[in-house]
Amino acid sequence: MTRLFRSVSTYVALAIGLVGLAFILYAWRLPPFTSSVETTDNAYVRGQVTVISPQLAGYVAEVAVQDFAQVKQGQLLVRIDDRIFTQKRDQARATLAAQRAALANSEQARRAAEARLRQSEANVESVQATLRTAEANWGRIEPLRERGVVTQSSTDQSLMTLDQARASLAASQAAVDVAKQDVQTAIVNRQSLEAAVEGAEAAVQLAEIDLQNTRIVAPQDGRLGEVGARLGQYVAAGTQLLALVPEQVWVVANFKETQLAGLRIGQPVSFTVDALHHAAMTGHIERFSPAAGSEFSVIRAENATGNFVKIAQRLPVRIAIDARQPLAERLAPGMSVVVSVDTASPG
Repeated sequence: MTRLFRSVSTYVALAIGLVGLAFILYAWRLPPFTSSVETTDNAYVRGQVTVISPQLAGYVAEVAVQDFAQVKQGQLLVRIDDRIFTQKRDQARATLAAQRAALANSEQARRAAEARLRQSEANVESVQATLRTAEANWGRIEPLRERGVVTQSSTDQSLMTLDQARASLAASQAAVDVAKQDVQTAIVNRQSLEAAVEGAEAAVQLAEIDLQNTRIVAPQDGRLGEVGARLGQYVAAGTQLLALVPEQVWVVANFKETQLAGLRIGQPVSFTVDALHHAAMTGHIERFSPAAGSEFSVIRAENATGNFVKIAQRLPVRIAIDARQPLAERLAPGMSVVVSVDTASPG
């Protein structure tokens, strides 16, 4: 009887050992329990969460949305008091009008300078005609003076007229040079005023942009997070007012490097969502991260030490969620999922 009891105990212990060994082999996916399905629970739903901040400082005059609201692109979210920026825009417009008036005046000044130049050139022609007359008179009087036919006073008068005509010609030519410089000055001044007008136009555009930036609108369709803006609150540029979560989401699964050998782009993926009672959904591998997750950490591990323990690294894999799934619209960034990929499926 004792021998029989010992035999039964031996068989029971042996059975328990075999079951334990089988469990370990199954847990570690070792033969004969190897599988082509790779699974990880280090996976989460991701999305492009956009933090909305003002570009300028001021008091919040209106909060047009509430927490977790659905918004459309261009919809008003928050409005900052725009009175100061409206006055700055009007001031910039007035400066632009003054610069344009100065530019118009410079055009008139240029035309006046050109008219004075033409007048000076005409005066030179007139003086040249007078000089030719004086030279002709002197040419007639000078032979008569040598013969003593004309009086000395007539000779002196003719010579004085000739000298005056020559001096007038020099003065007229100098006046032409001055008029040319006046025209050039007007042209240069116009270029300066044109640059001033362009600067004033840019100032108006900047003022318009600042005025538009007092209206903070949704950059795209999506749902809002918690709205932090409060009526009457003073906000500075860069203050986080609220967050916008767009409708497009995906899954990022962090597989161990020992699981990556059979993964290919395009392979079908199945995953369950913890928040939806482990509801099953499908997707496909879209692309792989260019480096392991440890390479993007703020404090990177230093493996060049004497006490080294090898740890399997994880590589993020982006998974696109298949369209037209009833529960897809309930997925939100941050949800935990369990991802499974059959490496036997073609990519």
